[in-house]
Amino acid sequence: MEQYTVRGQKALRRGFTTGSCAAAAAAAAVRLLLTGQAPAAVCLQTPGGALLSLDVEDAHMEAGAAVCAVRKDAGDDPDVTNGIRIFASVRRGTDGIQIDGGAGVGRVTRPGLACAPGQAAINPAPREQIERAVRRAAAECGDTGGFSVVISAERGEETAKQTFNERLGIVGGISILGTTGIVEPMSERALVDTIHIELDSRFAAGERDLLACPGAYGRTFVRQTLGVDLAHAVTISNFIGETLDYAVFKGFASLLLIGHAGKLIKLAAGVMQTHSAYADARQEILAAHAALCGAPQQTVQALMEAVSVDACLDCLDEVGLTRAVLESAGEKIMRHIGARVHGALRVETVLFTNTRGELWRSPEAGALLAPFQEKTI
Repeated sequence: MEQYTVRGQKALRRGFTTGSCAAAAAAAAVRLLLTGQAPAAVCLQTPGGALLSLDVEDAHMEAGAAVCAVRKDAGDDPDVTNGIRIFASVRRGTDGIQIDGGAGVGRVTRPGLACAPGQAAINPAPREQIERAVRRAAAECGDTGGFSVVISAERGEETAKQTFNERLGIVGGISILGTTGIVEPMSERALVDTIHIELDSRFAAGERDLLACPGAYGRTFVRQTLGVDLAHAVTISNFIGETLDYAVFKGFASLLLIGHAGKLIKLAAGVMQTHSAYADARQEILAAHAALCGAPQQTVQALMEAVSVDACLDCLDEVGLTRAVLESAGEKIMRHIGARVHGALRVETVLFTNTRGELWRSPEAGALLAPFQEKTI
């Protein structure tokens, strides 16, 4: 039975994680190994308590090991792993249940992630899920022996190029993930977790100063205009507040936030989740600061009707208030950021647009930027 969740005004179909695929494939492979016959489907209880019936594909014996696959279904989530098959190869072992990664599953090379350097990128929750599934399948067959389980991913190395794995120091394939076993479509939690993982990795590597960009525009500006190697930049999407909170929690010393004014101007109203579905107060913010700076009523009206930040700046140019308004709004941005971090993190900010380049930077932004530029040189 398919499950759905509501996002906005739509019902979206839930999927299941690569961890659930791996666990179901392993359970099927155990049955094939012990009985000579693989089930057509595996009934699996996820860590979150949901019951899944997952179809088994390509069951066969290979060099003394039983091999089965389960195809990933991400539901209505735009997951790059959707449709790939996760394989489990199971053979007799001598000491409990040993789990490792095979072809297409990445291997960790840096500290600070959920898996230690040298381990296959099979996160703790999926490892437990795989082990439980193997033990249950073996017990149902009346067996209590040890097993060696190797998880592989079809097209895993190719698919990993579309993920953050390489930046996180995970090489050779995808990660086997899933805390609950279920994919929630368009899940913000998954994006935030990715940011946390990257900050964990950087902190473990000894970094204490962060360079953060909301998106691709910011990364392009950092590289082309500021001359900074993109390896130093963390992409944080719309989750400004979440990033600030986690940077404080981890104990970072500073964070330089560089982003398009269309997003970062929202911070002047205390909006820390900058997706337009949550708040789009760009015109209102610039109109309010223009009024504070003495703009005539017709300029304020034009700002309210403008369709972009660049159009707003054109309006401000006409009355010579661009710099004053940016200074006023920038000061408010810094005040809201300060209220968020409570002095536990030094934060500076740079705003730009694609057409105008840099618009405004906080007073000490240059001091935080210089070390990143020096590293690039």
